[in-house]
Amino acid sequence: MTRDFGAAVTGSAGDPHAQARAAREQPLLLHSMAVFRELFETVFRCRGVSTVVEVGVESGQVSSLYADLGATVYCVEPAPGDELRAVLDGDPRLNLVEGLSPAVLPDLPVADLYILDGDHNYAVVRDELAWIMANAPDAVVVLNDVLWPCGRRDFYYQPSPVAPEDTHPATTDGPTVWHDELTPAGFVGDGAYTVAEQAGGPRNGVLTAVEDALDGNGDWRFQIVPAVFGFGVLARTGAPGADAVFEAVRPYTSSRLIAAMENNRVALYTRVLQLQYEATARLEDAGRLTETVNAQQQEIARLESELDRTNRELAARRQEARARQEEPERTAASGPELSEAMSHLGRALSSRLRRTPPGRPR
Repeated sequence: MTRDFGAAVTGSAGDPHAQARAAREQPLLLHSMAVFRELFETVFRCRGVSTVVEVGVESGQVSSLYADLGATVYCVEPAPGDELRAVLDGDPRLNLVEGLSPAVLPDLPVADLYILDGDHNYAVVRDELAWIMANAPDAVVVLNDVLWPCGRRDFYYQPSPVAPEDTHPATTDGPTVWHDELTPAGFVGDGAYTVAEQAGGPRNGVLTAVEDALDGNGDWRFQIVPAVFGFGVLARTGAPGADAVFEAVRPYTSSRLIAAMENNRVALYTRVLQLQYEATARLEDAGRLTETVNAQQQEIARLESELDRTNRELAARRQEARARQEEPERTAASGPELSEAMSHLGRALSSRLRRTPPGRPR
């Protein structure tokens, strides 16, 4: 019996959790160009690539992939961090180019392969393609994010270098596949980028930029692998290796199964985003409720203390009132004794007066 499982991670009867391990080792949201390694291997094999210009460098992991396949790589990044600098400085095959892609492309060697994964908006991608098509007609161009959510909607990394007249009104809310409107529970940038308020229409989105570039250059061909936000391959008809590249990727670009799985992936992921947003909102509500309860408990304790003090004061006043009430009663009780003493004194005085002889001094 012949068994051919392709690239599937099947494990074995003795290791039944191999696929589960592979699944949990993947990030929840696949977004790196590294997942397309086999497609890059195909391009390198069909085209023969010695020089790569990579726009949008991520962590440097994918840059190393191109170098491992035999190319010298120019890594275009406008604001590299310290970690990225360290990675690129540690590999002599990788050359950091600081700047914005449309401006620095003329300063670099003409490449065999251009990877466009930088600012995902019409203006930037259109300028990149215009320069490449005019100055590197034999190159293969790979673009990421040609499908949802950037295909028909501009994303602007912040601070945005795009001229105001080339941008659409934008917001910090994000898209979701569950409805056409934007929402804070959608695919948001958390300060890293904003998105166009409206999708579609002219000069909006990465795929629209590619289509407009093709309209002006009829001898260029474009195909999309409908996975991980869309992997686009662009090459001029008759360019070295172009036919072989398109033939090799055709099983991917024509796969309804891959397209269905991508749609399911983004639907599931945006539902997770919604659940995360709702969970955060509930947590914030719970925090506010806890603060309210604590404040009310403190107010109750204050009122109880004030009530105790008031009760003590009331008891003292009642005791004082009783004492004042008892004083007249004691005075009233001593009245008869005083009257009797006065009567006794009067009788004694009268008796004495009667016993005193006349003419004696009294």
